[in-house]
Amino acid sequence: MPKSPKPHAAAKAAARNTDSGSAAAPPIDAGDLPSRKMAEVQALARAMPHNVSKPLEHGFDNAINPQRGATVDSPSRLATGSTLSEENGTEKTGSTALEGLNATIEPLDRVRVDSGGQVLTTNQGVPIADNQNSLKFGLRGPALLEDFILREKLTHFDHERIPERIVHARGSGAHGFFECYEPLAQYTKAAPFKEAGKITPVFVRFSTVAGERGSKDTARDVRGFAVKFYTDEGNWDLVGNNMPVFFIQDAMKFPDLVHAVKPEPHHAMPQAASAHDTFWDFISLMPESTHMMMWAMSDRGIPRSYATMQGFGVHSYRLVNEAGESVFVKFHWEPKYGTHSLVWDEAVKISGADPDFHRRDLWERIESGAFPEWELGLQIFTEEQAENFSFDILDATKIIPEELVPVQKVGRMVLNRNPDNFFAETEQVAFCTAHVVPGIDFSNDPLLAGRIHSYVDTQISRLGGPNFHEIPINAPIAPVHNNQRDGMHRQAIHRGRVSYEPNSLGGGCPFQAGSAQGFVTVAAGLQAKEEQAKVRGKPEKFADHYTQATLFYESQTPVEQAHIAAAFRFELSKLTVPAIRERMVSSLRNASEDLARKVADGLGMDTMPAPMPRALAKPARAEVSKSPTLSLMARPGDGSPRGRKVAILVAPGVIGASIVAVQEALLAQGAVARLVAPHIGPVTSDEGDMLDADASLENEPGFLFDALVLPDGEAAVAALAKDGHTMEFIKDQYRHCKTILVLGASRALIDKAGVSAALPDGQPDPGLMFADGGADQALEAFVNAVGGPRHTARETDPPRV
Repeated sequence: MPKSPKPHAAAKAAARNTDSGSAAAPPIDAGDLPSRKMAEVQALARAMPHNVSKPLEHGFDNAINPQRGATVDSPSRLATGSTLSEENGTEKTGSTALEGLNATIEPLDRVRVDSGGQVLTTNQGVPIADNQNSLKFGLRGPALLEDFILREKLTHFDHERIPERIVHARGSGAHGFFECYEPLAQYTKAAPFKEAGKITPVFVRFSTVAGERGSKDTARDVRGFAVKFYTDEGNWDLVGNNMPVFFIQDAMKFPDLVHAVKPEPHHAMPQAASAHDTFWDFISLMPESTHMMMWAMSDRGIPRSYATMQGFGVHSYRLVNEAGESVFVKFHWEPKYGTHSLVWDEAVKISGADPDFHRRDLWERIESGAFPEWELGLQIFTEEQAENFSFDILDATKIIPEELVPVQKVGRMVLNRNPDNFFAETEQVAFCTAHVVPGIDFSNDPLLAGRIHSYVDTQISRLGGPNFHEIPINAPIAPVHNNQRDGMHRQAIHRGRVSYEPNSLGGGCPFQAGSAQGFVTVAAGLQAKEEQAKVRGKPEKFADHYTQATLFYESQTPVEQAHIAAAFRFELSKLTVPAIRERMVSSLRNASEDLARKVADGLGMDTMPAPMPRALAKPARAEVSKSPTLSLMARPGDGSPRGRKVAILVAPGVIGASIVAVQEALLAQGAVARLVAPHIGPVTSDEGDMLDADASLENEPGFLFDALVLPDGEAAVAALAKDGHTMEFIKDQYRHCKTILVLGASRALIDKAGVSAALPDGQPDPGLMFADGGADQALEAFVNAVGGPRHTARETDPPRV
């Protein structure tokens, strides 16, 4: 009879099977890797005889303080590996995965490509000998189907575009950092706020809401202001706007709002504009939108640049500290260079001359070193404070006036690097309000709740599946370890066979972090009013639709109030249905009789419609009736001209010394001073020197600049006076209330343009500076004024010039 196999032989044989095993663990043969692996896997599984964490899943105390998951140490990495062959590396496979590392979250250097000095290849790395001709059967014969190079090239080209965002399709982005001023441990354990001077990388995307990807930058619209913090505890997306309130109170109405503001479906017009019937039809039937419309119709709807607009988180969020204590918070971004906007006539003209105006400005500021910068401010308040406000802090159509809760500056954000590739970074970046880190939590805002769901759903559709987080721009810098697997475009190659929890075959890993390290949702207070059945409705304070609209309007300067009235007048004049205009004016009467009257007059209404019935007949008395901080004029910034663009007109015969002095003074302060001539190229000065004009009156119209310098020199002035563009240049600068420096002989240009040196009230115009003896006398004042606000005292409606 044959002899029984030796024990170590049996172990070796069993270890080489993948579909069954012996009733008991065979003896170990330490010299044989398969049997050693089998033994170590057995030991690892045996070390976890039951789920010791199971009892800790029950009860209120455990619910608010989850414990770290149970783990056991593996005897070696052999037990948790996918394959015994992982040591057999090649140039492609590399070596064994580094312990505890997910390499897909390494810096973007791992995916950057520089093709300098390299041959052209296919996507499979095959060198291409001829990139000029398709493969044909003879020189004049038909193209052949076997031309895989042509097919790959055309197929990829045919699929280069991905669906654009439904809203916020038109955007621009940049990299930078956030620096914390002081630790905020008393309020939050969130990673960016843990210590003074802590640096957190960020990527920021600015956008318009209504327009499509190819629309213009300067439309009157809300601007998106989305910040992705790459923290060492995961990605936090603070996804907000340049206005602190929104049109609606509940996510149920979001599709209706977007459908209404988008181009009308029967003829797909107008693009990137809200001045049409369907939008105002919807808005006039939604009185809770009134406050938001004040902001949208104000100058904030047409910002000068992304660098000079505020940002807001819009919703109330929660900050949570290590003890699990929470407070409410509202987020504010305050621009270093102040809040500055365009005027409507200027915005319309810019959209024709340069629809990429804001995108270009952001790119050029960063390239020139005039880095955009904001301070992050927090409005922090308790639940007790929130309950005593006359408005509901869960209502996204309301602000918390700074007089009630001051804004605390806690850090600064600087954008100092442009993307290497617009598509790979700006277009593929995916923001989501659901992306929070420990120390940041949600309130019960019903609009926020819908955004938490909607954003993830949208990215799955846009970016091809659930693995959009593995696209390099979206990947965190914090370790990523979970049991999610597969899906379209998966990049991570996970070692081992465990993809579930709890487990013993991976030693319990990856394990839940527990409340000491992990994200824990703040437990809601068990108050009687919160124990009601689930309902579809809104709290009573949500029905106050006008108090804060009135607050906003009354807090504006007279110039800003005039702009709001003009904006309503323009938008509503574009409607074809008079009843919608009347309905909107009837709503405005509840916010401001003064504003409603101005709008009605501008629309040719003989009689004012009756005020719209209020949803809440007797709203609570407002704590604040006027808040100066709501005015753009309250936020002039540091007055620096950095990043501002100044046009210096030149022509043959210009006094060159004065031009050089002005340009050097502006450049020294970080402003971009461009020489603009009737045509680009060399311009001979009166002294015989050559000045190089890099812009022309035709290709860079006056409304693209923040200020204007008119030159000295009789010959130059005469040449400029013959060019009709010059008068348009001066008139636009004057009409848009820009600062103008007039050197010597250029008084003649001012006179020819019909520009008065006096304001409408007869006082001297401080924004019109004359330097008859050269630039020295007025140069300092001019440079200081470039970074300041417009000279709105010269503004009239209609304009004088």
